[in-house]
Parts: sequence; structure tokens; C-alpha cells
Amino acid sequence: MRLSFLEPLYKEPGPFASVYLDTSRDAAVEDPESAVRLRWRRLRDDLLSEGADRDSLTAVAGTVGSDADVPGTHGQAVFTAHGRLALLDELPVPPDRSTAHFGPLPDTMPLIVQHTPGIPYLAVHVHYGGRHSTDATGTLRIEAEAGTWPLTKVTPGHRLDEEIPVADWTGAAGEVGRELEGHARRIDVETMVVAGDLWARGILVNRLPAGLRGQVTTVDAAGESQPGRALLERPLEGLFEGRMAAHDRALLEAFLAERARGGASAEGLAAAVSALQRGRVKALLLNNHPESPFRLWVGPEPGQVALTEQELRSYGIRETREERADAALVRALVGTRAELVLVPERELGLSEGVGVLLRYADPASRE
Repeated sequence: MRLSFLEPLYKEPGPFASVYLDTSRDAAVEDPESAVRLRWRRLRDDLLSEGADRDSLTAVAGTVGSDADVPGTHGQAVFTAHGRLALLDELPVPPDRSTAHFGPLPDTMPLIVQHTPGIPYLAVHVHYGGRHSTDATGTLRIEAEAGTWPLTKVTPGHRLDEEIPVADWTGAAGEVGRELEGHARRIDVETMVVAGDLWARGILVNRLPAGLRGQVTTVDAAGESQPGRALLERPLEGLFEGRMAAHDRALLEAFLAERARGGASAEGLAAAVSALQRGRVKALLLNNHPESPFRLWVGPEPGQVALTEQELRSYGIRETREERADAALVRALVGTRAELVLVPERELGLSEGVGVLLRYADPASRE
């Protein structure tokens, strides 16, 4: 996973207020706006107890609940610094518990987890309920959306919505297929998911360009998509659950190959910190442990990270503080433009929950 979406946040000097809030607007809540305001008041007290300044609180208060146009269940991640909004992101899934933290580094791991797996896809729904013949009268409707899962649930991608005469469908399907291929190339699509009438969608699939046709998965779905939500959201959820993005999977496989031959890889917190200090990390692999007790020492700059305060001071760094290891590692990754791969522990347990795929092997390891 590339962490470029966090770069604007780390350009701001801390301290930061980091707020994760359930801002769902669904039928389960009688008065969702009042519920959002009540959750925020509780979090405001938490931030005050941690020393948040009034300007930061005001900036958060002016932002939480601003996503009233997003329907259904979801949440918000709000980050402010020195009275300014530093980053705002919609959460595809509301947090299990609304939380707030005030400190020198932003609490970004919950946001990163919600960006995962980051699978680029095309969803297509062919609506038709008439006679299965191009001699039939009437029209069919095709909806398509290019997006990234799961972010498209709350941040809709490019949408296509057209009605086409059934008599023209055989020829028009080829044109639609070429348009979809253009979207697929732009987002480097991994999967094209197609639903709808068997006959009508079959014509479309058979007229897709060969490369895109090989990426098609068909699913059963009925009814209209919910305005403001991802097209085919429910079948996509079932299809992508527990799946890693192809790019992240490739980085994991590269790490395993390097580890098997004693090459450009390492495990453990000490090895990860050493590689980050020297700018050698291509990708950091992490088992996400929100309860992890591991801590690291950091300085003012992203690459200033160490296991001990004494090590940082030996480099001439005077402003030091101890932070959660994951927060320190993420800041260093963004600063060095290295990538992050969240690895399910059931798939690969890493020493101290951390591994690194290096840009190049240590020459000493070849001796």
C-alpha cells in the first residue's frame, strides 16, 4: 500500500488531535444528527483531558458530521493541528468505538486499516427484464462504476449510467466494453464484477476486449444500487473479504522469496528501525496489533527513529519523545516513501509483528 494519502498530514507540525467517529445515517438510529453530536461531546472531553488546545477542538467541532450527504453506515477520521484541519477522510465502516487522541504524532493506523485492501475494480450491472431477443422492443440499462475497494463505499468512483435500445445492444455492447477497458487501464483494474440479466450481461461479456474479459467475475444481484454508495456493494463485500490487493500480495511474495534465500529482507523491530534509518526499506510488512506494547523513540524528522533515547541523542538529536511503535513506523514510511503491507497473522506471523523488504541486500550478508 502506498501511503501518499497521508503526506499532507505529516507536512503539518504536531501536536495532533486524531478523531474517529461513527457518523452513520441509517434507519437504525432515530435521530442520527443528535447521535453524532453526542458522540463528539464525549470525545471532546477525552481530548481536553489529554491537553488538547481550544483551537484544535474548534477545528474538529466544525468538521465532525459534515458528511451528511453520505448515506448508510460509515464514519469519519478527522485530524487537526494548531486549529487547522490537517486531514479529513471518510471511513467505509464506522469504528467499533468512537475514539479521540491528542499527541505529538497522529493516530493513523485505524485509517490505514480502513484503506485496506485497496483493490481497483470495475462493477457493472445490466438491468433488463424483457424478452431475450434483439427483436424485442424497449431498452436495457447499464450501470458501471470504477473504484477502489473499500473506499468506493463512501467515496464513489467514476459512474456510467446509460439506457440502450435492446435492438441495438449487440453492437452497443462492444462500444461499452471499449469504454470500460479505458477505465480499467486508468486504475490498473484487478477484477471486473458483472451482475444482472444473464442474457444481456452475456452479450456484454462476450464483446469485451480479450484482456478485460479474462478478469470478469459474475455475481447475482438484484435491485437498484443505493444512491451515494458503491454499485454492487453487498456482492463486492463478499467477494473481497479477506483478500489482499495484487500489489501487496506481490510484495509479500517478494519478501518470502528474499527470506528463503537470505537476501534483501529482515524481521523484527530492531531490523526495521535500522533499515528505515538508512533509507533501505522498499516495503514494511506489519501484523496489525492495536494492543501492541512496543514503543520507539522519535525526533522531529520522519527518519529520526530509534529503539532508545540514547541512540537518538548520539546522533545529535535533542528533541526526543517515546511513541507507539506503529505510529513512529508509519511516519518514517511516509517520510521515505516506502510502502506498507498489512499482513494477516493467520497468513504470516512476523517476528515482533514486523518485517521489511529491502531495496537492496546488505553486502555483508553475502559474505
